[in-house]
Amino acid sequence: MSEDLKTTLNVYRGAAGEEARYEQFEVPHEEGASVLDALVWVRENQDASLAFRYSCVSANACKECMILVDGKVNYACTAKLNTGTVTVEPLAKKKLIRDLVTDIVPPKERLGSPDAE
Repeated sequence: MSEDLKTTLNVYRGAAGEEARYEQFEVPHEEGASVLDALVWVRENQDASLAFRYSCVSANACKECMILVDGKVNYACTAKLNTGTVTVEPLAKKKLIRDLVTDIVPPKERLGSPDAE
């Protein structure tokens, strides 16, 4: 990623039952980079505690990285990183676990769920 151009990520932080807050991270911008690239860069270079989910790199599984990007549901891996400020938040209608991680397991697939078969 280029050190000349920057993007400010405005990231939702917090866990269920905690007061939410937003933290800003300045990340290098590279043409064609995704929001997921920026989140990984933040975790590797600025804050290892940032929680988000993805598995496309190692498990070839999709839909793990779904979040809100500037208020719209998107995959972090396909949402292009713009210059300026990009706000990332967890999915609004899912149970929050922490930061950008929500409970995405369908109710019938949860272990121990009365709905599970």
